[in-house]
Amino acid sequence: MNTYFDNKVVWITGASSGIGEALVNQLAAKSSARIILSSRNKEQLYAVAEKAGLDVNRFAVLPLDLENYKKMPDIAAEAIEKFGKIDILINNAGLSQRSLAMETDIEVDKRLMDIDFIGTVALTKAILPYMIRNGGGHIAVVSSLMGVFGAPMRSSYAAAKHALHGFFDSLRAELYTKNIAVTIICPGFVQTDISINAVTGDGSLQGTMDDATMKGMPADVFAGKMLVAIEKKKNQATIGGQEVMGTYLKRFFPAMLAKIVRKAKVV
Repeated sequence: MNTYFDNKVVWITGASSGIGEALVNQLAAKSSARIILSSRNKEQLYAVAEKAGLDVNRFAVLPLDLENYKKMPDIAAEAIEKFGKIDILINNAGLSQRSLAMETDIEVDKRLMDIDFIGTVALTKAILPYMIRNGGGHIAVVSSLMGVFGAPMRSSYAAAKHALHGFFDSLRAELYTKNIAVTIICPGFVQTDISINAVTGDGSLQGTMDDATMKGMPADVFAGKMLVAIEKKKNQATIGGQEVMGTYLKRFFPAMLAKIVRKAKVV
């Protein structure tokens, strides 16, 4: 990691565990960035900051729930009060799914869209005026391979991630003259609790670890690669193991990918 993050204020959502926690650890150890940690779990955020060895002057905790998207303007204003600015917003928080489309209650579909798409968009739109006023900034959003192609048991999760791509690709073009970069990160399988916390058809949590997730890329390795992609201001970066080949198959051999996906083990 070079000096890109030094002296910047970085706001990370979903910072209480998984990729978010790994990002905090990397930034704490390898930069002088000041970090705002957000998730629903206030106590866990403080534990993450303490474990990362962050000095009290280098971090702030700001709880938020993306599902309450109408509160994002107030939360953004509160974030600005912490350090006076936001240089980099990393939209990492989200919710995954493990259920067949026909067996998923429509309220569960709506919740996935509210958290993974609407909440993320609302937070981004709330912080943009401050970035523009400050002369620029960087927005990063954690999507998924499911933002590029769909797979069984992920219907509305994939829909929300596809929506993120449409929105942030458009936003990037709109903000080109405002000195605001937009980076979309597409993880493959990463060793986090994403499958444990994934919702099933009735909205309850799956509660178990998927084999593919358990065998995925360690979160700290992923976070390091993700931060490199951000500092290089990539438009989009796909990070993972052999599963990332699906993005190339989708582009060049979509019929082949369709056959693979319907036969693949996806849990």
